[in-house]
Amino acid sequence: MPLIIYVLGFGTFAQGTSEFMLSGLLPSLAGDLDRSLSEAGLLVSAFAIGMVVGAPLLTLATLRLPRRAALIGFQAVFAAGHVAAALVPHFGFLLVMRVVTGMAYAGFWTLASVAAVSLVATDRRGKAMSVVVSGLSLAMILGVPAGTLLAQHANWQAAFGAVAVTTALSAVAVFFTLPTGHDTTTARPTPRKELCSLAVPRLWVAYATTALTTSATIAVFSYLGALLQDVTGVTEGLVPLVLGLYGVGALTGLTIGGRIADQAPFGALLNGMATVAVVAAGISAAAHAPMVVILLTVLLAAGGFLTNPAVNARVFGILGETRTLGSAMNIAAFNVGIAVAPWMSGLVIDAGPGLAGIGWVGAAFALAAMASTLLDRGLTRRHRHATPASAVTEVPEPEYVSTLR
Repeated sequence: MPLIIYVLGFGTFAQGTSEFMLSGLLPSLAGDLDRSLSEAGLLVSAFAIGMVVGAPLLTLATLRLPRRAALIGFQAVFAAGHVAAALVPHFGFLLVMRVVTGMAYAGFWTLASVAAVSLVATDRRGKAMSVVVSGLSLAMILGVPAGTLLAQHANWQAAFGAVAVTTALSAVAVFFTLPTGHDTTTARPTPRKELCSLAVPRLWVAYATTALTTSATIAVFSYLGALLQDVTGVTEGLVPLVLGLYGVGALTGLTIGGRIADQAPFGALLNGMATVAVVAAGISAAAHAPMVVILLTVLLAAGGFLTNPAVNARVFGILGETRTLGSAMNIAAFNVGIAVAPWMSGLVIDAGPGLAGIGWVGAAFALAAMASTLLDRGLTRRHRHATPASAVTEVPEPEYVSTLR
């Protein structure tokens, strides 16, 4: 892997910490801003909504800009937004800043994804994306627990400030490792070509799978800190450790998923979501048993992140070389899942089952993801039978992985 891919992974670590650390910060945020837990959960959805809106819009707006300038610009906005949120601790302003920083993160994530797959061979795209996405698992192992500790021993503003500093450092790293100018390895993207690349029904099924697989894990993870403290009985001091273990599970899933995503994407998706469905239901059923919930939390992360390289491989395999806007739409799909999941879990919390019911929400999303995966697999097989072998650009699934299907 080229060095820049690891640098982009550092960028996703810096910004991904902000995306996920609210899982540990929600109780202190809710208390400090005098809001209910479900209201504070809207901050997770606000960030995701910013990414849904920002991914396609900012991609089109910066289509003709050099990648380095655009990436660093997005990082600068992201860091400034976190500084502003820390200095003005008002719930309404914080919601706005979460939307703004979500948009900037979407722009960075899209261009980072396209840069990563542009720098490696076709059969290594899943591996390259797993390296970039591994920044998120490192954010969970290191960033989320660190942010939670800062909030517990200082305040949540200190956690936001730390994210801003780390993002600024990653921007410096991008400046020194990513060449300036435009990408010359692929055809110059144009708005017309990029929009035409979306006119593929299979692509939208793949986007649906992306959203559903994300919702399956986020439905539980968004309120995991509150569940551990209020229902499971884990002490406040141990919550960062459990969140770190979640990150270990995520990194394990990503590592396995990165190895099989290019050859067996459907197997990775079906096995990962089956794991999440069983584990999420188990978390609800055993919500009062600390050791069981902690173990299931690690398995939830492993199953959920096993699918991440696969959904990226599916989308890039369908898009081919015209992939900038298509990648942005996949980022939007991820964040549709992130926006919908905490909202649905919040409804369940307020409706009566309480925090213990969030696992059933995750299990339902996982089953829906399995259904969309099966539909995608059927459409893909039909496409391959109807297309001459010389015209097929997707990496075929070899026979030796048939047992995974």
